[in-house]
Amino acid sequence: QAQLVESGGGLVQAGGSLRLSCAASGRTFSSYSMGWFRQAPGKEREFVARINWNSVTYYSDSVKGRFTISRDYAKNTVYLEMNKLKSDDAAVYYCAADRSPLRSLSSSMSSANYDYWGQGTQVTVSS
Repeated sequence: QAQLVESGGGLVQAGGSLRLSCAASGRTFSSYSMGWFRQAPGKEREFVARINWNSVTYYSDSVKGRFTISRDYAKNTVYLEMNKLKSDDAAVYYCAADRSPLRSLSSSMSSANYDYWGQGTQVTVSS
């Protein structure tokens, strides 16, 4: 059974960095596009970043220039490098996989277009 497991969350001071990992198992996700979403208390789940099967990347405006998504095909793992963290970045971060190899940015931002989800990892930013 396909499974995504996130790790790397934790408590960090504002301005600091964290790297999240998403390990996929149960199948090979090399042909999938992978995304990161986040959800803060009382807010809807929002798109953060996506990396297509061909390594083309998309970012939300709120994280562009600070976050970097990457993937290691050999390890079946996706990463989210987060720098210059702000209090607004605090949330549960979810990894997701999309069978569709290519999508536009607007389509990539919809959580409904993703087929598999991890359980999430908490990121807390202290000021």
